[in-house]
Amino acid sequence: MTEPIVDAATALDFDLKSLPKVSLHDHLDGGLRPATIIELAEAVGHTLPSTDPVALGEWFRESADSGSLVRYLETFDHTIAVMQTKDALVRVAKEFVEDLADDGVVYGEVRWAPEQHLRKGLTLDEVVDAVQEGIEAGVEAVAARGGDIQVGQLITAMRHADRSQEIAELAVRHRENGAVGFDIAGAEDGFPPSRFKDAFTYLAEQHFPATVHAGEAAGLDSIRSALVDGRALRLGHGVRIAEDISVEFEVDPANDGEEAVGMVTLGEVAAWVRDRGIALEICPSSNLQTGAIAEFGEGIESHPIDMLYQLGFNVTVNTDNRLMSGVTLTNEFELLVETFDYDLDDLLELTLNAAEASFLSLDEKEALVEYINDAYANLAG
Repeated sequence: MTEPIVDAATALDFDLKSLPKVSLHDHLDGGLRPATIIELAEAVGHTLPSTDPVALGEWFRESADSGSLVRYLETFDHTIAVMQTKDALVRVAKEFVEDLADDGVVYGEVRWAPEQHLRKGLTLDEVVDAVQEGIEAGVEAVAARGGDIQVGQLITAMRHADRSQEIAELAVRHRENGAVGFDIAGAEDGFPPSRFKDAFTYLAEQHFPATVHAGEAAGLDSIRSALVDGRALRLGHGVRIAEDISVEFEVDPANDGEEAVGMVTLGEVAAWVRDRGIALEICPSSNLQTGAIAEFGEGIESHPIDMLYQLGFNVTVNTDNRLMSGVTLTNEFELLVETFDYDLDDLLELTLNAAEASFLSLDEKEALVEYINDAYANLAG
């Protein structure tokens, strides 16, 4: 791992939004602007809970903040409903890129499931082309304002469907048209990666990388299957890897009998993930909303992200669904700073982790790492 080149800051007295960021886990259908949803819904006759942008945004956040992944996923019925035409997909993808850039993201991977956007007669290839057109339009719009961003597509298959092989072939077919990786998403519990083993084998034969949603709604068996059957290079969320870590506490007589951390023991799966540097695409706010960290506590202070980070796991920070969680990547960094007292050095390390875990080529990764290091060095003075 590339070492951060700035000293730890004692206070973060600068705008976190200005920091260059890398976004690896961000769903296209979870990042629409409320105003855009309203306009697109009116055009297709789809009924929404509200036609006021502020109220609609609040509805999405409140519905997602239920502690249930199932309820969380239901909110996507409205966003997917308005993403069924070429023009809508182009617009949503363009605005998605612009919003990332406005938040300081310089490299992003947007994941989405083409099979969910065929209701109006578009083909799988046509929807991928439309999203790529929107991404490129967004990149051009950002450049016209003097900014710089690069975005790749993570083509996703839905776990409850039986189209994984078809979607894997779609992803490989578009590897020269913006597709940088493959994913499976949707209801995790009951739909292990082993169900899609043939598709993952095909992707490996094609040397096409995969990240797999695992360790969010299901535990270690799901993570193990993602690694073995899915050949995952990254784990989408992966936060429940903490269930394979035991921490023994003991009384410290030298500290007035205060409880102190004793021995930390990693299980076989956790050790494999840490020692091989398999990246965890952790989404702090989303994990709290969906109940993914319920076993560890109720508040964000109980999120195991800090333990995983301190133990040397390859932790990256992400938003998951900016609309549903009502967050940006800047917000997630602010949350970590406030909760765990992270400083500039910590934020740089987390960002470099994401850059190096991206599905860019080695040369592109090195250029991205250099850009991020230079930006932090200039900020540090």
